[in-house]
Amino acid sequence: MSEAVTTLFRPVGPEELELIRQSGWKEFPPRLPEQPIFYPVTNEPYAIQIARDWNVPASGVGYVTRFAVRKSYVDRFDIQTVGGEIHTELWVPAEELQEFNSNIVGQIEVTQEFR
Repeated sequence: MSEAVTTLFRPVGPEELELIRQSGWKEFPPRLPEQPIFYPVTNEPYAIQIARDWNVPASGVGYVTRFAVRKSYVDRFDIQTVGGEIHTELWVPAEELQEFNSNIVGQIEVTQEFR
């Protein structure tokens, strides 16, 4: 029997996507000092909204990534609602990102691209 996973999404710009690619599509890069929280989102429509409406104006292109994380690990975090009904995300402290990455099952994949 396989381990239960939770599917999450992360909107990213081209620089973050390149770092993900360099990891072999296995992990997200460390947060910058001014970014104390890593916040993957719980649904693709919200990730699309961020990639299209924030990443494109900021960097000319936005991507939606999808990945699976062990449910036993993800369940440690409360889901945060940060706006409307679809605006739900996990707040992972930046210092826990390496542990988060070690709980990703399979590869991070790009599902959408916006320009």
